[in-house]
Order: sequence, then structure tokens, then C-alpha cells
Amino acid sequence: MSDLNALAGMLIRGGPALWLIAALSVLTLALVLWKVWRLSLAGAWTGGRAEALVVQLCAGQAAALPDRPRTVRLQFVTDSWQVLQSGAFAPEAAREEITRLAQRALAELRGGLRPLELIATIAPLVGLLGTVLGMIEAFQALQESGAQADAGVLAGGIWEALLTTAAGMAVAIPATVAQSWFESVADSVRHDMEDHATRLVIHAQADRAEGAA
Repeated sequence: MSDLNALAGMLIRGGPALWLIAALSVLTLALVLWKVWRLSLAGAWTGGRAEALVVQLCAGQAAALPDRPRTVRLQFVTDSWQVLQSGAFAPEAAREEITRLAQRALAELRGGLRPLELIATIAPLVGLLGTVLGMIEAFQALQESGAQADAGVLAGGIWEALLTTAAGMAVAIPATVAQSWFESVADSVRHDMEDHATRLVIHAQADRAEGAA
């Protein structure tokens, strides 16, 4: 209970800026948990089945395409192979369609990263604004007190003002780290997609060349 009272007192002393930063911290945590859940559902950390399917397809082995791929890589490999084997696309058009499929999948993986980027940008600014406003109030109180200025009161006012800057940085740093981590996950998926697409296209071109011969 004492910890809760101390936290409530700190929020009150920090003013509106600290309340806003507290809201941003809650939003950051919610975004991170939601993003981890979404990436887990998309299988962003599992690529074994997609790699195995590409190996089978490129080896000319009969491989049954999954009816409902649950991972983003497997979905991409399945869709790309269907594009290459459909015969409805010219070679250049097929590559463009595969690129479109990859871009759509990556856009879904990167969904929700802009809010994290925005929080990482504005949280320190909100904290700095709160500090500036707190310093103004502290020095106004110092001016009004005149010769009877209490250094302890002034130091307390400055401490409370600097609290918002520290809080803003404490929110911005985890948001930046989380955003960078999610970007690295998306980049890993993109590299795998590029590799899978290249191997499938080369195999399809080789099959066409053999058929033409």
C-alpha cells in the first residue's frame, strides 16, 4: 500500500506530463505484448516447414501444398509456387506478383511498429516539456519568496521537474528496443522470402527451358 501511495504521490507531483507518460508506458506494454502475440501466430520464428517445402519443390519431388498454411513463410512459398505453376503469368509478371505477395506479407508483419516509433519519439519530448514547466514554476516560487528563499524547497521543485524527463526516457528506451527487435524479425522473414522466391523462380525457369527443348 505504501508503494502505491508513493507512486500516486509521484504522479501528482509530476503533473499532467507525467500522467501522459504513464499512459504511454501502458500503451507501449500493450503494443509489445500484442505484437509478440501476432508474430507468434504468424510463425515469424519458425521457418522449418517452409524450407522443407522449398527443398522438395526444387528437387522435383511431389509435395502436397498445405491447404491452410499457418505461418507467413509457408503461406508465401505456397502462393508463390501456385503463381509459377498456374501458367497465367508471363515470367516477368510472375516475379512481380511474387514481389507483391512478399510486400503484403511484410506489411502485415510490420503492422503496429509506427505507434512504437511515435511513442519512442514523443515520450522524451513530453518529459522535457514537463521539466521545463516544472522549472518555470520552481523559479517563479523562488522569485516570489525573495530574500526568504528556501534552497530545500527550490531543490525539491527542480527534482520534481526532472522526474518527467527521466520518466520519458524510461518509456522511450524500451519502446525503441522493442521496435528494433520487431524490425529485425521482419528483416529475417524478408531474407527468407527472398531466398525462397529466388530458388523457386530458378527452378521454374529451368523446367520451362527443359520443356521448350
